[in-house]
Amino acid sequence: MTYETVLPMWDAVRNRFFEKAVALMEEDLSLKLGDTTIGHLLFHTGEVEYIFADWYFGKSKGEIPKPSFTNKEEQVAFLLESNQFLKEAMKDLPEEKWHEAKETRMGSSTPLEVMGRLMYHTGIHSGQISDIKKFGK
Repeated sequence: MTYETVLPMWDAVRNRFFEKAVALMEEDLSLKLGDTTIGHLLFHTGEVEYIFADWYFGKSKGEIPKPSFTNKEEQVAFLLESNQFLKEAMKDLPEEKWHEAKETRMGSSTPLEVMGRLMYHTGIHSGQISDIKKFGK
């Protein structure tokens, strides 16, 4: 039940983020504000999905592949893969485990709580990408 409830909310947030990434021009990936580039934010978003799949859902990728921060095709493929990996990890988690707290470097959270954090995280970075496109150099 939890997976079926969380998945549509995750898909709504993540698909919107992904559509924003796909709409970027390759030269946009190098735009930055401060030390943060759009390419880095795209990678970081997928990286966190892999990390959370491991820490909270018990599915490890091992070494996380690192796309070029300036190659749109690699970034899009990476984001597709990280999302699919997380969704598979979510689907495989037994219902009762969704409500069990896990202790990680980020503190104690249940997988259900962490999906709320992940949705927030993805939304924050989506907004940052918009700001960098508007004000970045």
